[in-house]
Amino acid sequence: MATAHKKSSSRSKSSSSSRSGKSRSSSAKKSGSTSSRSHRSSSKKKSSSKRKYSPKAQQSVEREMHEFKRGKLKSGRSGKKVTNPKQAIAIGLSEARRSGAKVPKKKAA
Repeated sequence: MATAHKKSSSRSKSSSSSRSGKSRSSSAKKSGSTSSRSHRSSSKKKSSSKRKYSPKAQQSVEREMHEFKRGKLKSGRSGKKVTNPKQAIAIGLSEARRSGAKVPKKKAA
């Protein structure tokens, strides 16, 4: 029994050493290619540093989505139940605009 145990441990050692060799070479390849990517993405981060939606707007959308999921969200004038999640988001953003939260303008249709 002792010899069987030694064999299994020697197998795991040899397989782990071959795996680590592969991961080293693949990580070396990845690190070389990601350095050029990080340079490109850094210029994009500068332009998107501002928030498009305020946290207050996010809270109103969360509240409306919660009601939508429970089946309690109703449309404004008609009072019909809202069945589309995009409509629920639009209602939340609309309420956020009315309350003065930072939300981008509606897109023209």
